[in-house]
Amino acid sequence: MGFDFNGWDIHVGSPHPFNDRAPRIDNGTGRPDPKRYYDKDWMRSEWDRLWTRTWLLAAVESDLREPGDFVKFDILDESFVVVRDKNGSLRAHYNVCPHRGSQLVLSDFGSIDQFTCPFHSWQFALDGNNTKVTDAETFDPDVLCHGTNMTSVRCESAAGLVFVCMDPEAPSLTEYLGPLVEQLQLYDIGSMNVIHHKQSEWGANWKGGVDAFYELYHLHSVHPQTQAVMDDRTQIDLYPNGMSRQFVPFAQPSPRFPDQTTVNAGIKMMLADAGIDPESFSGTAQESRAAIQAAKRERAKKYELDYDKFSDTQLSDSTIYGVFPNVQIGCHPEAVFIHRFLPHPTNPEQFTYDNIIAFRHIDAPGYRAPAWMGLSDDVDTTGMIRPDVSRVPLGVPPELGEVLDQDSELLPIVQKGARSRGFRGPLWSYQEGRLRHFHVELDRYISGEK
Repeated sequence: MGFDFNGWDIHVGSPHPFNDRAPRIDNGTGRPDPKRYYDKDWMRSEWDRLWTRTWLLAAVESDLREPGDFVKFDILDESFVVVRDKNGSLRAHYNVCPHRGSQLVLSDFGSIDQFTCPFHSWQFALDGNNTKVTDAETFDPDVLCHGTNMTSVRCESAAGLVFVCMDPEAPSLTEYLGPLVEQLQLYDIGSMNVIHHKQSEWGANWKGGVDAFYELYHLHSVHPQTQAVMDDRTQIDLYPNGMSRQFVPFAQPSPRFPDQTTVNAGIKMMLADAGIDPESFSGTAQESRAAIQAAKRERAKKYELDYDKFSDTQLSDSTIYGVFPNVQIGCHPEAVFIHRFLPHPTNPEQFTYDNIIAFRHIDAPGYRAPAWMGLSDDVDTTGMIRPDVSRVPLGVPPELGEVLDQDSELLPIVQKGARSRGFRGPLWSYQEGRLRHFHVELDRYISGEK
């Protein structure tokens, strides 16, 4: 096997079954063709064989609490509307009127009693059934017999997340997600409110975005500031269907960092997140992680939060999940950071980086989303106001914080190199095991195996 990640015992605190390593999956040592990052024929194959056959994250369930609540979800040229109907069920429809093809919903989210076409005012119930054809008497009945209802699509939810799937033959969502369902359920994402939502255009293929976020190997080079507060030794777990998990140890320096004892400004920030006064903390940088775990458990007892279900690692660190094909979720008991890598409709060398922060409001002093998520002080964290989707065009700094902005600057450089005759495909290390796992699964779809 070569390098053994079991030598990196990254956990502190009490042993817990949540931290157990998944059985090893051997994804081989192949070197994939770099055309996947820029070729338009490859892009078309992805649409035909990947996007139309997999479950796609369309919304968080907290945006769909009441009957009539809806979210619009776009992927490449396709658009869907996900809605909670009058019976409380979640439904999804293609966002198109059967009359002349006009899109029915134009806003990102909202609440409505019915769908009304902006072109000729046809109307549809929330379940997609047609309720009004304007001037119906002017249509030959044989024309209307072709069908006047909206076209629905599969819609299922798990762990507070809502997915759509265009393939009627695909497995159920819970079967598709596998072990991730039970693990994500611990975070109760459905009770969290969206408090931040931004989309920015990046100059790279969407898979380049997935690649960058699926590993810590680049932190020391691209984000050297993280080395004072994050250990880039990690645990990687691979699951069926291209799913993955990775633990990111927080509040302790990387072994690459020269000062292993001083409680630096970044670690002080993480201590404050847990309700610890960083100025009175007498421990070292190596002791801060356990102190954060203990402090969060004490706070949970005081405010009757259900933290007994979490391992100590989950309290101090970020547990990140790869949801195939295009989602990563960084999980904390207080908040989750959802990344979606959305392909451009026509240009394989551009994608939309969509990021959502969902937070569970607790009326407790100092209780907040992890500071690393970069929320400004004026963000409403109560959940009373769902923020609009903020959009940043290509070439404009996304202003997502220092680390993410550095990624947005680097990825176009990587994208340009992917086209070079001197680049014959990636050479992945064990630290990049999630990337190989992702691409092997992708190839199964492109080849027609799945």
